[in-house]
Amino acid sequence: MHKAGFVNIVGNPNVGKSTLMNQLVGERISIATFKAQTTRHRIMGIVNTPEMQIVFSDTPGVLKPNYKLQESMLAFSESALQDADVLLYVTDVVENPEKNMDFLEKVQKLDLPVILLINKIDELASPTSHPSQACHTSPASTTSQARLSTIVERWHALLPKAEILPISAKNKFGVDILLKRIQELLPESPAYFDKDQLTDKPARFFVSEIIREKILLYYDKEIPYSVEVSVERFKEDDKHIHINAIIYVERDSQKGIIIGHQGVALKKVSTEARKSLEKFFAKPIFLEIFVKVDKDWRSSEKELNHFGYNLD
Repeated sequence: MHKAGFVNIVGNPNVGKSTLMNQLVGERISIATFKAQTTRHRIMGIVNTPEMQIVFSDTPGVLKPNYKLQESMLAFSESALQDADVLLYVTDVVENPEKNMDFLEKVQKLDLPVILLINKIDELASPTSHPSQACHTSPASTTSQARLSTIVERWHALLPKAEILPISAKNKFGVDILLKRIQELLPESPAYFDKDQLTDKPARFFVSEIIREKILLYYDKEIPYSVEVSVERFKEDDKHIHINAIIYVERDSQKGIIIGHQGVALKKVSTEARKSLEKFFAKPIFLEIFVKVDKDWRSSEKELNHFGYNLD
C-alpha cells in the first residue's frame, strides 16, 4: 500500500507558513523573513519514503489585493483550496481569527481534512519556559494555557470540523505530531512525482528567491515590495555556477537606493546572496547582479506573466 497526496499550506501573511514548510520538508525550500508578503508564488516541497509521497505547497499570505501582483498572489492561495487532499490552515497566537473572512468562509465549505495550526505558541510561554509548556498545564504555564484555550475556542467556533494543533514551527514543537497525522490522512495513491524530486521549481527560481530574500532583509519600507528578480544566465559546469541576475524596480529613485552610495548596498546584497547560493547548490558561485527600471511592473499583466506569476 502506497500513500500520496497534496498537503497545501494556507493562511494570512506573516504567520509562519514558510518556516513550517521548511521544517516539514527538511530542506530550505521557501525563503522566510520577518516581513509580510515574503512568499509570492506557490512552491512545492516533496517528501518521499518507500511507502509514501507528501507534496507540500507553500502559498502567499491571504490579502486584499491592491495591484495585479497581489491579485496573482491571492489566486495562488485560492488555487491551493482546489487540489488539496489535506489542508493546513496556519494562524498564530496574536492574529484576529476574523481577519480575511472571505477566504476563511471558503475554507469552511471544504469537504476534506483541515488541520488548523496555531503557530508561535512559544510566544505564550514565559522567557524561561520551553515552548512545550505553552500547551501543558503546570504552575509556570497556567496563564499561557488559559490564553491558548481561549484561542482554540475562538477558532473552533469558526472551523468546527477542523482538527486544531498548537505548534511552534520555529522551535519544531508539534511538527513531528503534525507529520504523523498527515501520514494517517493521506489517501492511497501512486506517487505523483519521481521519488528523487524535491520540488517543482527549477534552479533559476531559487536563485531569484535567494536574491529577493536579501533585499527583504536589507532594505526598508516599500523597496522590497517594488522589486522583482530575473535570472538571465545560469551556466553550470563541473566545478562552478555562473549566474547573471537583474533586479527590477519601478522607479529611478528605487534603483539608486538598491545600488547605494558607491555601490555599497548592492555589493552587500550580492555578497550575502552568493554565500547563500553556494550553500544551496554546494558549489562555488560567480554572481553578477544588475539593476534596471521596469515602470509599474506590479500592475502589468504582460510583465507579471514574464516573471512567472500566471497560473497556467
